[in-house]
Amino acid sequence: MSDRYVYDLAEGRADMRALLGGKGAGVAEMRRIGVPVPDGFTVTTAACVAAMERGGSWPAGLWDEVVAHLDALEERTGRRLGARERPLLVSVRSGAVFSMPGMMDTILNLGISDDSVEGLAAESGNARFAWDSYRRFVQMYGEVVEGVPAHAFADELDALKARRGVAQDTDLGADDLRGLVATFRAVARQHTGEDLPADPREQLRRSVDAVFASWGNPRAAVYRRANGIPDDLGTAVNVMQMVFGNKGATSATGVCFTRDPSTGAKELYGEFLVDAQGEDVVAGIRTPRPLAEMETVLPDAFRELRATMDRLEQHYGDLQDIEFTVDDGALYLLQTRTGKRTAQAALRVARELVEEGVIDRVTALRRLDPAQLDQLLHPALDPGHGATPLTRGLNASPGAAVGRVVLDAETAAERGKAGEAVVLVRWETNPDDIAGVIAAQGVLTAHGGMTSHAAVVARGMGKPCVAGAGALRIDVEGRRVLVGDHVLAEDDTITLDGTTGDVYAGALPLVPPQVTDDFRVVLGWADDVRRLGVRANADTGEDAAKARELGAEGIGLCRTEHMFMAPDRLPVVREMILAETDAARAAALDRLLPMQQADFEEIFAAMSGLPVTIRLLDPPLHEFLPDLVEQSLLVQRLEDEVGDTGAPLHGTDAVFEGWAAAAGGGETTAQLARARRLLAQVRRLSETNPMLGTRGVRLALLHPQIAATQVRAIARAALAVRAAGHDPRVEIMVPLVGFSEELRRMREVVDATMAEELAGADAPLPYSVGTMVELPRAALVADRIAEHAEFFSFGTNDLTQTTLGISRDDAEGSFLTAYLEAGVVGTNPFATIDRDGVGELVHVGLERGRRTRPGLHAGVCGEHGGDPASVALFDEIGLDYVSCSPYRVPIARLAAARSTLDRRDGARTTRDV
Repeated sequence: MSDRYVYDLAEGRADMRALLGGKGAGVAEMRRIGVPVPDGFTVTTAACVAAMERGGSWPAGLWDEVVAHLDALEERTGRRLGARERPLLVSVRSGAVFSMPGMMDTILNLGISDDSVEGLAAESGNARFAWDSYRRFVQMYGEVVEGVPAHAFADELDALKARRGVAQDTDLGADDLRGLVATFRAVARQHTGEDLPADPREQLRRSVDAVFASWGNPRAAVYRRANGIPDDLGTAVNVMQMVFGNKGATSATGVCFTRDPSTGAKELYGEFLVDAQGEDVVAGIRTPRPLAEMETVLPDAFRELRATMDRLEQHYGDLQDIEFTVDDGALYLLQTRTGKRTAQAALRVARELVEEGVIDRVTALRRLDPAQLDQLLHPALDPGHGATPLTRGLNASPGAAVGRVVLDAETAAERGKAGEAVVLVRWETNPDDIAGVIAAQGVLTAHGGMTSHAAVVARGMGKPCVAGAGALRIDVEGRRVLVGDHVLAEDDTITLDGTTGDVYAGALPLVPPQVTDDFRVVLGWADDVRRLGVRANADTGEDAAKARELGAEGIGLCRTEHMFMAPDRLPVVREMILAETDAARAAALDRLLPMQQADFEEIFAAMSGLPVTIRLLDPPLHEFLPDLVEQSLLVQRLEDEVGDTGAPLHGTDAVFEGWAAAAGGGETTAQLARARRLLAQVRRLSETNPMLGTRGVRLALLHPQIAATQVRAIARAALAVRAAGHDPRVEIMVPLVGFSEELRRMREVVDATMAEELAGADAPLPYSVGTMVELPRAALVADRIAEHAEFFSFGTNDLTQTTLGISRDDAEGSFLTAYLEAGVVGTNPFATIDRDGVGELVHVGLERGRRTRPGLHAGVCGEHGGDPASVALFDEIGLDYVSCSPYRVPIARLAAARSTLDRRDGARTTRDV
């Protein structure tokens, strides 16, 4: 089949998705099982790719294949494209392999002309329907194929409705629409300089070409980047006989889901419009009606639709998103696809389909996207807030969003990327708004329904959305939103509750996410399958408890420096740094010891029975001191106030106070002396490149009393919690080791200190000592380092920086974004592991370490531990665990299970790609 570019629907099947695209394969499969669908054919993704490779030129023979299949379609239907008698009209619709709702282009009613419109009117007995179809075609073809600005047509339509004094398109008569066709054609001529082509076959060729080209449009590219869809897949094009939902009261169009895509509940969910075409529903042109009302309006079609929905869900074994049209009472399905859903819905649907016997647990796990679980782990609106909503819309996508009002997608994208919390407020979103939707905290629209573009895209991305809030009046020129008598200026803060549809002025309080039964059950299935352990990065007892609640099997990284930054400890830390003698430094460390011990006790208690890996102090000492520039400015300001007094740069606070009194100065003079002293120390400790300077094991070897104090705090905390009935599992990690001798010497400090602290213990306290592998040299000489390490933890954040020579803080705001957009790199290496470079170093380090110490326990403690693609690589390499932030633990659990299933089934591994 590889030498063909076009297939009739009768030749397709569901498993031909890669070739026919999701839409083409879905329609072909529906036809195969007897569901009523319009006839047609599909131009394959291979044809699109071939055209892209030729710079837009079609491969030889493609047009001949299209013509041959069009001829066959005309013969099967007894109709001819563009004919006056029994005209054939077709739709030309995109169909990518992975669903990209609204991102690419569609043309409806192709084949209508001055001749065929009369034949269509005569055959249907409905002139209004025929001319409505004609004006729709000119509008869509002009926009999509010829590049006429959408507003040029919309402005003329709005002007006509205003002249007629009507609100809806359906209120315009046949003569109105006949005149509108002429107006639209004149608009197209004005913008293109020529008449639209009259030959319907030439229109078809240009339309297929336009759909191919829409694969590369900016909104599609943004959507693919956001959803990890490769750029080289191309789109199929589906050419199908038109069926008409705009023939009057016995016709309709709509979208439905077999279950609620927001909650997963098995209940009726969808919308429809009488006397409309599909774009009216998804584009929010008219506010649709709930699907339940269709039972009264079109009872026979409704019953058939319900039965077909159940049939398709059983056939595919998953929630389906279905587009349908009722043509003069006859039901046709135009599309079925796996429905996009929230994470909450995904878990519920998976659990219930397993309980119903439709699928098994393995199938359920395969379908769940680990990254989507992040949606469940964000705060929700506090139900006890007591505020009164400004207005209410449709609860189109659940969750809470708090942010400043922004009225256009471009501004939302710019400010969202800069780190601002914004809410995109629009009359109705369109596909070009995708970048703004991605960057915003949530979306609020005045128009559109539960299946509109805004609702579908927001649900797929886990963004809270309130749609169809009809009370909103958006004043774009005045940059404000009016809700009754209330005025919201752009930049005012609002809160959306996508779960209820309520909209509030100001920022309302949020509460932590709650773990549901569906979450526990489905993640339990994942735990039964996965090989790879999952730990958490946590620095407090509270974080440790939350991590355990979310399924963490220990702490893979406890950063002790975070404890030093607490307001009540920082002055003591600075006293330790500024100490003039070893005795003064020891005194400060003695004050810090019980503080650290208390922290460790909380963590050991929260993780009783599970391992806790505590990293000794990692950053350089200057990070605990003020910024050099800020301190210099402070000294300068104080000097301006009291003059140059020759204040000393050394001594204790008492020395400065005594000197200030002797000098006849007050507190400001003593403050200057202290500020000068601190400035001198900041200058002394400052380094040109501190991340590669005196930190980690290097600092510990220069000042071993710092490390010894931390080890004492660890030992005393472990003994204390054991005495209280807990089971501490202690792992001590030495950071930034690059030479085996560094670790050997550090072990002497650790072991000697532990021996002192445990000498009087009532029972031995097992502990292990290991190192963080975060330098390329450490990975390459891991066999020697393993002589002194009982475990390795690969610190992939720093390992990425030191391997690639890229500063994360600088690169992500400069060239790395440009690299990603230009395709120089495929992914952000700080988000997804650089497989060939950093990933290979992890592989080499693990292999060499275990060559020396076969039982070496090893994991990853960078944020890559919560990235699904990275987790798959770590599982394949053979690490024992990954460690990530508490709220990414569920993501890692599911990703590890998916990786195990992939390897079990012999699927290509990450390293094969």
